[in-house]
Amino acid sequence: MASISRWPDASPRPRSEAAATPMKQIPELPVTLRVGGALNTLECKPLAPYSTQAVEFLAALSKALLALPAARQYPDIAAFGYWCRAANLAKLAREFGTQYPRIGRGLVLHIAPANVPVNFAFSFAFGLLAGNANIVRIPERDFPQVEIICDEITRLFALPVHSRLAAMNRLIKYPRDDEITGALSVHCQARMLWGGDSTIAHLRKLPAHPRSVDIAFADRYSFCLMQAEAVLRADERAIAELARGFFNDVFLLDQNACSSPHLVIWQGDEEQAAKAQDRFWPTMAAYLQQRYEIAPIHAVDKFVNLCRTADRLPQASGSTRHDNLIYRVSLDALPSNIERHRGQYGFFYEYVTADLGCLAGIVGERYQTLTSFGIDRDALVRFIIDEGLTGIDRVVPVGRALDMGAIWDGYNLVQELSRIVSTA
Repeated sequence: MASISRWPDASPRPRSEAAATPMKQIPELPVTLRVGGALNTLECKPLAPYSTQAVEFLAALSKALLALPAARQYPDIAAFGYWCRAANLAKLAREFGTQYPRIGRGLVLHIAPANVPVNFAFSFAFGLLAGNANIVRIPERDFPQVEIICDEITRLFALPVHSRLAAMNRLIKYPRDDEITGALSVHCQARMLWGGDSTIAHLRKLPAHPRSVDIAFADRYSFCLMQAEAVLRADERAIAELARGFFNDVFLLDQNACSSPHLVIWQGDEEQAAKAQDRFWPTMAAYLQQRYEIAPIHAVDKFVNLCRTADRLPQASGSTRHDNLIYRVSLDALPSNIERHRGQYGFFYEYVTADLGCLAGIVGERYQTLTSFGIDRDALVRFIIDEGLTGIDRVVPVGRALDMGAIWDGYNLVQELSRIVSTA
């Protein structure tokens, strides 16, 4: 019996003519080709997860993006560049392990969210790391961050060292169009679908490949848990760091990210919580004064939300404003449907409790990220499991809500986007 000793080595090998598998069956469609050539010239020859080609390309993209002045202007570009640096990719590869031989599923269609500029780049990166060819629908809106990243991908794909990946990937733009999305879907072995519940449900009704694996990122809700005593005990440096982290979680994306908190729960008695709030929120407001400018229309939106909350949420017992930067709505009880009440641009609901058992009464499958300060996160994970909660996929420190990992929304993305080649 012949043995193959090269696996799991994914080093580049000389390519034969048979290595190029053009996707000629994909018709030409009315899309804007932002990165790459015609769709019917796309090649699909999957690689092993964390292949040398994918890792070296993403590491090169990291260096290119972090060297740009725009990385200082756009924190989300800097965050993506920092995430795909070589050291982090090596860490992800070690965590992935090699229990079974795996290979990319084939061709992945990514429908990126319209309101988060850099999300398409993370989705694309996971498709690459899993070993796939990719068609990425980027946001239709002209975000500067999208253009900057696409320009650097185009430049790198023009280099001979990245020619194989260039042949396997396309970044495109088109308005919402079921015919186009369906025509692409029938040729894809996996789809990464980002959007609201109704968008995901609609996309799933479109024609798809018989063996397509859909990874759906639908409406999610996130919240923050602060231990009042820990806030009171922290020194000034720690409080400043807490404010900086909370800013990153919320205001970098105007509280639009699925992992940004809308509800802040203070653990402690009423007196402790009031003192902790009086310490944290003014520090937060002062930090925002220097770093965040709210558009007038967004300030109006926040006030309208406050009026709507007063009318529709009977558990709301009062509100506090820090100029137009922060709106806080106090709750005298936690409604079971609190996830329907959301904020933007710095609008928060607050609840005080000594007993975290109240979480069992509100957490459902929409809950994604729990950020925490002063509370043992391992204990929180045990609580989630022991209570059999159907939601909360991530428990992270304040400041790391937006940190993208290979595990997101409860999915191991590289595993989901690759398949096992088993032996018996």
